[in-house]
Amino acid sequence: MRYQGLSEEEVMRGLSKIRGTDLSYDRIFSSMCTPPHPIALKAHQKFQETNLGDPGLFPGSAELEQQAVRMMAEMLGHPQACGYLSTGGTESNIQAIRAARNAHNFRDGNIVVPKSAHFSFDKIGDLLCLEIRKADLDDELKVDTGSVEELIDEKTVSIVGIAGTTEFGQVDPIDRLGRLALDSGIHLHVDAAFGGFVLPFLRGDWRWDFGVEGVTSITIDPHKMGMATIPGGGLLFRDAEDLERLAAYAPYLTMARPKALTGTRSGAAAAAIWAVMNHLGREGFTNVVDRCMDLSRRMAAGAREIGIEPVIEPVMNVVTLRMDRPEEVRADLLECCWRVSTTRSPKALRLILMPHSTYENVDLFLRDLEDVLKRRS
Repeated sequence: MRYQGLSEEEVMRGLSKIRGTDLSYDRIFSSMCTPPHPIALKAHQKFQETNLGDPGLFPGSAELEQQAVRMMAEMLGHPQACGYLSTGGTESNIQAIRAARNAHNFRDGNIVVPKSAHFSFDKIGDLLCLEIRKADLDDELKVDTGSVEELIDEKTVSIVGIAGTTEFGQVDPIDRLGRLALDSGIHLHVDAAFGGFVLPFLRGDWRWDFGVEGVTSITIDPHKMGMATIPGGGLLFRDAEDLERLAAYAPYLTMARPKALTGTRSGAAAAAIWAVMNHLGREGFTNVVDRCMDLSRRMAAGAREIGIEPVIEPVMNVVTLRMDRPEEVRADLLECCWRVSTTRSPKALRLILMPHSTYENVDLFLRDLEDVLKRRS
């Protein structure tokens, strides 16, 4: 730290220079985040100094959080669901499994997750001292429920299903997992960090949310397809008793039994989520998802025209292209200023068509991809 401070102009000039080294979303196909909706930015700024960790001091911000949770609960098929706004999917997953563990009278348990599960579940095993058992996937890259069933035993505190896998955008058979959970008397957590703001607006008969009997908790991330500011996540429980399992005792706060993992929480996230959901409504989100799916179909069709097949037909706005040595192709595309990613198994090039994506950039990318592949052949 300097002894004598800089002028505001010097500080802002330094920030602008450093910000210029960050990448623009324009040519990014690897991120599940997107620039926030303009109304989210305005709402965020208005509530920056408020603290959801002390709601008695900021009752308006606390009410925004509860209203946002209620809107998401309705969207997830159970208006009576309860929960809170988190920093994102990792925190929500930790807390959901912590509640499941706390529902049992032992601490040496295990959870069963798909091999496609987010890396946060490996953190959960370490943090909560739980064994992480990974179930096999089927040919469509959904979790194999037979494999899940084989891994469940008397020490299993929860099974996990994914609604929008990080790598392939696939949706596990949550209805079958729900029956397994009910038969076994254990929790079923659905990680819908990405799919939570996609599946409710997709055409089709999806069974993945609280409408499925047996689903105990759901992770959902408004800062992804919900276009809220970062960090903005959500964790919802079917029953209030599971939320109560997360409570701590803090008599010096105006909420004596806080349930969030973090203490201080900015009300700006609640304001941003509330603003976007009220501004866009179901119709607006449907239009956003429709456009992202149209971009995804365009990307998959264009790839086929140059001889590349998708690993699976896009279920949501994630396209994975099967090819040899995708990591090397990724490096070549980086030289063309495209940011893409790769999957683990099966190996593929991974592209996410987010609200910031454009038809023009999809076409430009496909041309560059064809050139890269021709040079490599």
